[in-house]
Amino acid sequence: MSEVVFEVADGIATITINRPEARNAVNAAVALAIADATDQIDRRNDIQVAILTGAGGTFSAGMDLKAFLRGENVKPYGRGFAGLTNATIRKPLIAAVEGHALAGGFEMALACDLIVASEASTFGLPEVRRGLVANAGGLVRLPRQLPYRVALELVLTGATVSAQALLAHGLINRVAPAGQALTVARALAAAIAANGPMAVAVSKRVMQESQDWASTELFDRQNEYTMPVFKSADAKEGATAFAEKRMPVWTGA
Repeated sequence: MSEVVFEVADGIATITINRPEARNAVNAAVALAIADATDQIDRRNDIQVAILTGAGGTFSAGMDLKAFLRGENVKPYGRGFAGLTNATIRKPLIAAVEGHALAGGFEMALACDLIVASEASTFGLPEVRRGLVANAGGLVRLPRQLPYRVALELVLTGATVSAQALLAHGLINRVAPAGQALTVARALAAAIAANGPMAVAVSKRVMQESQDWASTELFDRQNEYTMPVFKSADAKEGATAFAEKRMPVWTGA
């Protein structure tokens, strides 16, 4: 069986880490497969949005320590842990979390654009309990996505926290009934996939990159990315479809 399953339907790609016997821990094969899947997501015109999830009722326990001791490379192509945490992906990526998202598993979820989590799921960065540090994004992403003191407590204690607690702080977009995270994530993905693909990709890029722009540059730099959208065939199609009271047919151009 493949250690990562990649499927595409209705404009939505689903990447499933398929090592339930190892709590979907990441070894070299998983990292390479995720890197390849993200390449396909950005390259293929039949994909508008993607979902990352895990098989067998858990998201991921992070790095496979046995693979680490064997010297396997779980950070291929300079893309960071699991071929994901340092990667640049144009299209939206949603984490669908069941069970545990721990250590690198939590950092993979933090690298996604949106998170849907089961009400029974738990998150944590327990690296300090093993004398390690969460350097696959936990230390730098978590304080940008949570209040600083909340993030610091999670990092310094290594404690686990519920999906409901993270929902209250805005880290999670949806909490789903147990066993339904992927179903809810697919509904969210479908709402995104129905929109203009160029507009979605550019909107994501501006919202990500503008966090580091000076306030005096915001609109000028935004216009570099957004003005081509207004001149695109999809913009014309969107307006035409609205006037004709029909669904638009996007080309991504």
